[in-house]
Amino acid sequence: MHVFSNAMRAAAIAAIAITGTVAVSSPSFAKTVMVGGAPMYPSKNIVENAVNSKDHTTLVAAVKAAGLVETLSGPGPFTVFAPTNAAFAKLPKGTVEMLVKPENKKTLTAILTYHVLPGHVSAADIVAAIKKGGGKAEFKTVNGESLTFMRKGKSVLIMDAKGDTAKVTIPNVEQSNGVIHVINTVLLPG
Repeated sequence: MHVFSNAMRAAAIAAIAITGTVAVSSPSFAKTVMVGGAPMYPSKNIVENAVNSKDHTTLVAAVKAAGLVETLSGPGPFTVFAPTNAAFAKLPKGTVEMLVKPENKKTLTAILTYHVLPGHVSAADIVAAIKKGGGKAEFKTVNGESLTFMRKGKSVLIMDAKGDTAKVTIPNVEQSNGVIHVINTVLLPG
């Protein structure tokens, strides 16, 4: 039997209200997954794990510049779609350097929170929602805009507000405060 704290109960209610999905804590049987040459321990939070991934140094720098470290280190749960360094490199030259400047913090925060869903949303949850939606599913992000999910073969694709798509390359990297799904393209809000 699980006992939920008031904070966990409030987070679950908020996640259900916003996304229509149930927020659950990380399973105790979650395994350690390698991402960017580093183990992602289910006992550590999103930030504690991400800082060790050599494939996510740009994302970590952006999270720091946006002032989101404390939030993403918090209890959550959060579902983070984590673009790799190669995903950031696909953006037009100079975009990342421009976004991490203090005067662009609001824009950077909007982009980063567009990669976060409230609650714990597993790959199985996403696939079930796609099936239920007849091939597509929408989830509302923390920034208030939606992402559209679909399948192509066995892959899960995410379409952003601009019509660009990212592929989930490593699903279900469990964290103590949620789950990370590694993606190959930066998602951009409208």
